[in-house]
Amino acid sequence: MKKTGRILAAAVAAAMAVSLSACGAAANSNPASAGSSGKVFTIGVAQLVTHPAMDAALKGFQDGLAQAGFKEGENVTYDIQNAQGEQSNCITIANTFANKKPDLILAIATPAAQAVAKVITDTPVMITAVTDPEESKLVKSNKAPGGNISGTSDKTPVKDQIALIKEIIPNLKTVGIMYCSSETNSQIQAKWAQDACKELGLSSKDFTVSNSNEIQQVAQSMVGKVEAVYIPTDNMLASGMKNVVAVTNDAKLPIITGESGMVKNGGLCTVGINYEKLGFQTGAMAAKVLKGEAKPADLPIEYQEDYDISYNSETAKKLNITLPAKITAGTDMAAQK
Repeated sequence: MKKTGRILAAAVAAAMAVSLSACGAAANSNPASAGSSGKVFTIGVAQLVTHPAMDAALKGFQDGLAQAGFKEGENVTYDIQNAQGEQSNCITIANTFANKKPDLILAIATPAAQAVAKVITDTPVMITAVTDPEESKLVKSNKAPGGNISGTSDKTPVKDQIALIKEIIPNLKTVGIMYCSSETNSQIQAKWAQDACKELGLSSKDFTVSNSNEIQQVAQSMVGKVEAVYIPTDNMLASGMKNVVAVTNDAKLPIITGESGMVKNGGLCTVGINYEKLGFQTGAMAAKVLKGEAKPADLPIEYQEDYDISYNSETAKKLNITLPAKITAGTDMAAQK
């Protein structure tokens, strides 16, 4: 009996050891327990500039990771660097991350992504607020990135946005397309806007800026030459929208923008993407990479399929424009301040 008891006790102990070992392995495979096992993931963030769209994209990214179990203060730490709109700062940030070697990098906006891509090839990189990663030479193709970079595109429904102008101003003939000539993403969208104008029977004229000091002067040059203005998701102009509308509102010149943050800062309206939701998508993709479930090379660039309508009631009042019901059914950005 004693011998049998000892054998039974040994068997039970062995079974418990196997069970505890399996539980430990399961816990370590769960990203939420990574912090308790000693692993804290470091994520470097290269953000081009501060403005509502990019700030929203970053918040969404962090929320997306948190929902997947990667929470700041527990198993994730963020190293957030802002280039303040300067390309030279983007390069400095990229070189800093190349030396620090975080577990993953988030690059927000095309110039920041391009700077990171030039110097970092051995660290997973997620991008967001990039209009066309393939056209911007960040990936081999949007369907099959093939390298260490993937993420989300902020491609907007440009034709729908141009059509919105025509609906608001039935006698519209000429649209001014205002953008920064040095931003690849803006160049791409300007071409889409030109094509959309042609399809809709409208003429278009380009008005470009190369630095923020030119914004008001270029805005003034549009007055009397066009009946409405289109501004894509341009980073420089998103930061300088108040300088644009200081001219256009007085001239009763409506602006349709590429995204809602620019509407909040004085644009008339838009139908476009939600940057917080886009950032959330990017965070979900990053979680797959950190879990080891996927590599950037195999993750196709993702897009947002649902668009939001937003408008600014204060701007509409200043312009003496009555917006269609389908637009006022959207979000009034004037109330979001």
